[in-house]
Amino acid sequence: MDIDSLVARINELARKQKSTGLTEEELAERAKLREIYLNNIRSNFRQQLDTIEIVDDENDQGHQGKLKH
Repeated sequence: MDIDSLVARINELARKQKSTGLTEEELAERAKLREIYLNNIRSNFRQQLDTIEIVDDENDQGHQGKLKH
């Protein structure tokens, strides 16, 4: 399931929860979809963090205050 479909279904269940409530099956589905969504967010965030390069300004006098690419 792609992220757009996932978010659309989560939102659909949220609207139904507000209007008529959810069945036990829908509550379980919502919990599963939310966990998938959060795992996706965590994975993407981890990938972003893994690409960050930390520069120690004290040891790199020629590039103080600048990030190396």
